[in-house]
Amino acid sequence: MSNENRKENKKPRRSFSVIFRILQLGLALLFVFFMSFFITLTIKTSHPIDFIKAAYFSNESTDKIIDDYEKEKKSSSHSTKNITDNIESKEKYENKDYKSTDKTEDSKDKFKIDSSAKKIDASTLSGKIERAQNIRQAVNEKIQSREHYLTLDEIPSSLKQAIVAVEDSRFYKHDGFDLSSIARATVVNVEAGQIEEGASTITQQLVKNLFLSQEQSFTRKAEELILSISMERNFTKDEILELYLNTIYFGSSFYGVYDAAVGYFGVEPKDLTLAESAMLAGLPNAPSLYSPYVDFMLAKKRQLIVIDAMVKANILTDREAEKARIETITLAQD
Repeated sequence: MSNENRKENKKPRRSFSVIFRILQLGLALLFVFFMSFFITLTIKTSHPIDFIKAAYFSNESTDKIIDDYEKEKKSSSHSTKNITDNIESKEKYENKDYKSTDKTEDSKDKFKIDSSAKKIDASTLSGKIERAQNIRQAVNEKIQSREHYLTLDEIPSSLKQAIVAVEDSRFYKHDGFDLSSIARATVVNVEAGQIEEGASTITQQLVKNLFLSQEQSFTRKAEELILSISMERNFTKDEILELYLNTIYFGSSFYGVYDAAVGYFGVEPKDLTLAESAMLAGLPNAPSLYSPYVDFMLAKKRQLIVIDAMVKANILTDREAEKARIETITLAQD
């Protein structure tokens, strides 16, 4: 068989492969949509199935159903997200002099719950459900043993802004997961035929690092989605960012921003320069690869990507960015 005939035979196979991947993308997006719809209802109302029946299969007026739902929502113990809070948070992120205006405590003690509460066992399905319902207790159990926990006000603005810019630029706009990022990443990965772009938000990364394994499965992804939405309903954006910065892995056995700042640069986080903050912000994407102790040049390249992201988000001016790019980085362990 000639080379031309072989090429012609490969074309139908490639077409079929593309169609199959597009179908996979459609099914994945459909799955995420229905999961997010049902999970949101579960969080907002104690009887999601009854709500759906009333809304779509009863003769009651829509206004009455909405009124009943609003009454239940007000009486629910779950806090509701206010759109103005979202706008204020977005403005804080875009402000170069960002400072948290939320009331913060001196330590992780602000997450403390009743010490007499029974410890959550998430090894069973009922335990996983309990963890999602009592997410503050579950988080408290994970962070109480961590040393050097910092409040958001003790972390420099440059590092907070850099993390949001490069890891989750829509952090202050989404509710735990970002459908537009998922769709974009899926298209990129389908076209490439491999995983080239992720779509995990800061909230998703946080719950994965606190509670879940690195297993790639629909079950784990669904659990990650549920926990992320629960986090967003029970914690403010500032609290989520604070938890993330105190628990994320920065490579070279450094967990949390305090250990990373001291371990890499020999300074406390409050004394980090813009260039050092940008380098730290680039590490969580692939900490074992980008650690400056493993490959300084790769860490430097990643730092430049972070700085570019900050310029794109209007956090840095071109002049500030150029100064950060050429700043000499001195490691604690040369």
